[in-house]
Amino acid sequence: MWRIIRTRFQQGHRTMAYPDGPPPPLPARFRGRPVIDPTRCEAGCRLCAEACPTDAISIQALETDAALEGTAPIPAGRISVDLGRCLFCTDCVEACPSGAITHDVDHRLASNDRLALHIDPTAAIEVAKAMLDEKMRKLFGRSLKLRQVSAGGCNGCEADTNVLGTVGWDIGRFGIQFVASPRHADGLFITGPVTENMRLALQKTWDAVPTPKIVIATGACAISGGPYIGHPEAHDGVASVVPVDLFIPGCPPHPLTILDGLLRMLGRIEADPRRRPR
Repeated sequence: MWRIIRTRFQQGHRTMAYPDGPPPPLPARFRGRPVIDPTRCEAGCRLCAEACPTDAISIQALETDAALEGTAPIPAGRISVDLGRCLFCTDCVEACPSGAITHDVDHRLASNDRLALHIDPTAAIEVAKAMLDEKMRKLFGRSLKLRQVSAGGCNGCEADTNVLGTVGWDIGRFGIQFVASPRHADGLFITGPVTENMRLALQKTWDAVPTPKIVIATGACAISGGPYIGHPEAHDGVASVVPVDLFIPGCPPHPLTILDGLLRMLGRIEADPRRRPR
């Protein structure tokens, strides 16, 4: 027993200091928002949009003065990326002939506004707002109990969510806990595209949570259907069944992205804008 106690003292404090201290280092393979260098991008080629497996990239053609005068249009376009659809894969990176597309390393992706996940990857980006209104923050700011529902997920988002309960992250220190019954919950934490076989179960779980209540859609599948968009046995995300208060993009989202979204939703972290260096 004394050997165990001595070893424990030697191990020291394991729980990270974040958000009071710096966030933990992210792995080299981490991918944040897609970033497009406008000086290298030729939007007229559309290869990135055609390569995207979920149609997360859209390019709206722009007419120039020359085109309006009847001459041939100049290849150009306004590019938009839907982070709610993005799988954070490298298909667009590999398809780009000029190497204009990269990913940043910012973990702050969550938003309480679905439209705010539509970003211009060629422009400086601000961190999206992810905060509840003042009344809801007063109710849930110190204690938030969530019932997790895997609505047809592959277990990727579920696995990264489970990490938050480990000693290194210790999400319970913020008063956030996952509970076994929806009747003991303040809201739902949902992953997966909402398959047909889970639609009724999700609806009943939502109905069982006492009001007021919140819903958190985690991962591309829960936000938009992910790679299953348009599949006859899926419902293209949580919003097709229940209202959503927080969207956390990713496939799967990193545990730090999930934690950041939850803490900003509760007002524990200020959503200070940041500018991407050029």
